Amino acid sequence: MNRYRFARLPLLAIAIAACCALAPCQTSTSAFSSVPQGATSQIEQGLGRFQMPASGLGTAGSARTDSSREIPTTFRGWLNRGLLDQKQILVSPFRKKNLKWDALFLAGAGTLIAYDEQAARAVPKDWENASHLASNAAIVATGATLGTIFIHGLKTDNEHAKEMGYIGLEALANTFTIYTATQLIAARERPFEGTGEGSFFKNHSVNTSFPAGHAMFTFAMASVVAHEYPKPWVKALAYGAAFTVAGARFTGRNHFPSDLMVGSLFGYLISTHIFHSHCKAGLSPACHPSDSE
Repeated sequence: MNRYRFARLPLLAIAIAACCALAPCQTSTSAFSSVPQGATSQIEQGLGRFQMPASGLGTAGSARTDSSREIPTTFRGWLNRGLLDQKQILVSPFRKKNLKWDALFLAGAGTLIAYDEQAARAVPKDWENASHLASNAAIVATGATLGTIFIHGLKTDNEHAKEMGYIGLEALANTFTIYTATQLIAARERPFEGTGEGSFFKNHSVNTSFPAGHAMFTFAMASVVAHEYPKPWVKALAYGAAFTVAGARFTGRNHFPSDLMVGSLFGYLISTHIFHSHCKAGLSPACHPSDSE
């Protein structure tokens, strides 16, 4: 790593900060209000769920009403629900209680960026084909699982299966919005492009290195599946597939470690927010009664 690379770190930190401003970095702990104080770990508080205060939404009541748990029946209803979700996601990093998580996120991403080039150059080129196959298989399997359960729910009118399908689609839609914005802002070259340093602000499109799209969308889908059916073996399969995608995209020389960290976290956190915002109590054990408060 040369001096020039270290000199760029302040500029890269600005880029990451801009990206962080477009996705939630920490969640509200109000979902655990019924748990005795101190019983919930800091990790659960940090990666639990997102809920903006009523004042931030311009309403007099709670941040989410019971109507947000019902499936919209009109295009306008879907649009309003989507815009509310985006508003909550965009505002979340700027809440005072979330600043410590923002700082932790930026520190982690910044550290990885400093060593991205070194890590990428250490990956053998003959791993690429096998890595691409593993990545594609894992993301297709995750998508097929979510889609199959959704179709089954529509055919049998299974409310739980239908909820997973709708929340999955909403999670992917919101993830895609954040993904597109961060891709255009960061404009980072992939490990095999340019000088291999992963320069930012070079390729302004939606098919760049930062954040990692495959990992982002797979973690979004895996989070929905794991929250709707929170059995240990389901979580192991869902998140196992997501980590497989992230690892294979690195060994396949498609992304740098920081791309994968940011993409994976964004996908998980956005999807978790969507689930807790719209899940209906009584369907999934992961949907806490206080989610509807």
